Amino acid sequence: MTDDVAEQFAVALAHHEAGRQEQARTHYRDILSRDPNHAESLHLFGLITAQTGDPEAGARLIQRAMELAPGHAPHHNSLAVAYQLLGRGEDAVAEYRAAATLRPESAEIHNNLAATLRMLGQHEEAVAEYRYAAARAPGSAEIWYNLASTLAERDAAEDAEACFRRAIGLRPGFVDCLANYGRWLTGQARWREAETWLSEAVRLSPGDARGWNNLGIARQETGGTRQAEASYRRAIAIDPDFADAHYNLGCLLSADGHTDDAVRCHEAAIAADPLHGAALLALCMARLPIVYRTEAEVIDRRGHYLAALDQLAAATGAPSVARAVAAAIGTSQPFFLPYQEKNDREPQAAFGRLVCRLLAGTEPRSPLAARPVQGERIRLGIVSGFFQDHTIFRLFLLGWLTELDRDRFEVTAFHTGHTYDTETARAAAACDQFVNGIRSAAAWREAVSGSAPHVLLYPEIGMDPISARLAAQRLAPVQCVSWGHPETTGMPTMDAFLSADLMEPPDGDAHYTERLVRLPGLGLHYTPDDRTVSPLDRESLGLEPRGPVFWSGQALYKYLPSYDQVFPRIAAAVGACQFVFIGFAKSDAVTAAFRERLNQAFAAFGMDANRYCVILPPMAQSQFIAAVGLADVILDTPGWSGGRSTLDCLAQNPAIVTLPGPFMRGRHTAAILRRIGCEETIAHSLDDYVSIAVRLGLDTAWRMRVRLAVEAGKNRAFRDKAPVRALEAFLTAAMERL
Repeated sequence: MTDDVAEQFAVALAHHEAGRQEQARTHYRDILSRDPNHAESLHLFGLITAQTGDPEAGARLIQRAMELAPGHAPHHNSLAVAYQLLGRGEDAVAEYRAAATLRPESAEIHNNLAATLRMLGQHEEAVAEYRYAAARAPGSAEIWYNLASTLAERDAAEDAEACFRRAIGLRPGFVDCLANYGRWLTGQARWREAETWLSEAVRLSPGDARGWNNLGIARQETGGTRQAEASYRRAIAIDPDFADAHYNLGCLLSADGHTDDAVRCHEAAIAADPLHGAALLALCMARLPIVYRTEAEVIDRRGHYLAALDQLAAATGAPSVARAVAAAIGTSQPFFLPYQEKNDREPQAAFGRLVCRLLAGTEPRSPLAARPVQGERIRLGIVSGFFQDHTIFRLFLLGWLTELDRDRFEVTAFHTGHTYDTETARAAAACDQFVNGIRSAAAWREAVSGSAPHVLLYPEIGMDPISARLAAQRLAPVQCVSWGHPETTGMPTMDAFLSADLMEPPDGDAHYTERLVRLPGLGLHYTPDDRTVSPLDRESLGLEPRGPVFWSGQALYKYLPSYDQVFPRIAAAVGACQFVFIGFAKSDAVTAAFRERLNQAFAAFGMDANRYCVILPPMAQSQFIAAVGLADVILDTPGWSGGRSTLDCLAQNPAIVTLPGPFMRGRHTAAILRRIGCEETIAHSLDDYVSIAVRLGLDTAWRMRVRLAVEAGKNRAFRDKAPVRALEAFLTAAMERL
């Protein structure tokens, strides 16, 4: 090499290392015009050529350099880069391995090799290479970050977190690492920690739309509705075509009671990405509000939902749309449909057929367990996101886990939720196997199918995303759902609906696509909550010390406008009294909409709702039960009755008035009262409901007799083994029919 070529190459290399590729390219080209066999210029000119749009020509230049000067690790490394750009991943791996053989201590080469292996889905090999690179360059934040990201993809939670923190410790302002660590924490449902790290990421990089979107998710989960909304809107302002941000904002607005705004957001998400499966589903489900303002709105919104469901089914005739929606099944569900107090068999059947068809077209068919041989236990899988301190656990899971005959049933619990508490540990100890901590829907499917269950039992379908997705697939010969969400699933994959004899109307079979199984009594083995009740008095809750207090502490979406009249009618007959409600935990706007309905209902009777109605903030279960004890009468919600709340309130020996509805979901409390032998306060009409409530409010002696009767009979509602024995018999018979 002549001195002037050497000097010019040094200049070219300086430009290259400084990122001034055009200047470097000019110098390399000039050198090669004078010395066509200058290997390093061929190599680096080839690398620039590959990286600036022509990887095939770049690869040829690098290969020429390798022929002239074999055995140089950087040449193999650069050729690997070119092969990656050409989509030749396996060839890139071979070249990186050749480079690593020549320079085994090069952290950069092992890092590059790991990245390519990760891209090819060879995660274990990638982790090994990243670890090797990190050992050679322990001060490289980039390598620790790459290792953390790969471990996170493998659900190696503890190792991933340690590596994220190692990278951030080495480079505190490492924005990508901060952002992705925060995003990973959201996947772990560690929302407050995620909010902290994501807030720092967007502070350092305020133009990062995805960072703002992820921060919105964390803020929404921690209850910061307004802050979450601001974060989503900031993301959209930065990137108006960011479909995920439109979708997330739509979900937030839907949960906040802004139905029409939510619909517009989902439409914007679909406009930005016509194959956004979650938005396509949500656009349909968002038609169902949390509370209705008028009875006419119930009919109107139902029509909009049914039309949207038809449109969604038609759209999935396109294979690309079908695949997109199939991937999103479970993210949005028709949870609020049954609160309209209509027979939902046909719309649910349409929805059930749709989701089952889509998943059958995209998911592999699972082999099903054969009939148990003589002496073999029936393998029962219980799928739920609520193996925790939750109503579903108290109503169903606890009784199944503790009372099923384990000589006949092998029980595996699949905890698809993210919450772990003392009840989770209790459940795990009561099972033969307890499966949890799986992050992807595909892995959940594999776990359930791999256990080869004879029976899959779902306490509810409609509340937990993973449970709903699994339920729409045939993973066991017999699949059953109970009444945790008391509505037919409409799914052809679901064989039986496990209900309660005392809760079903005579025509109950017509309400389900599944075979209706009427288990005896209340259909469950319920153990009363033995937690200590917090001491309260009326003054602490803002209630009047004297005068009848009517408790109506149900979720606000259980109240239909057609029943609002009962409150002013009772007040008009009783005189000075109070009605106690509980606000909606997730939205002040929903509570405000309900309060406005009360104002209108009382105004129609020439009365001021503020004189009669108290809306308390949401409270813990023990405080809730204590507050019930301060009331004189419980007003059960017509249309959708109290279930667990009624069972737990029996601790206070209450006087309860209830009006059984036409569907099982409106008959829970009536069934409980019949079970305990207290039927006097079960109304036969809305007028009868008002009359009983008024009498309970005014006739102290009768109210006391009712309460004494509840006290005498309430234990009949608890620890009933008959439903569990009947369930065992039903499942055993089902096995014999296989």
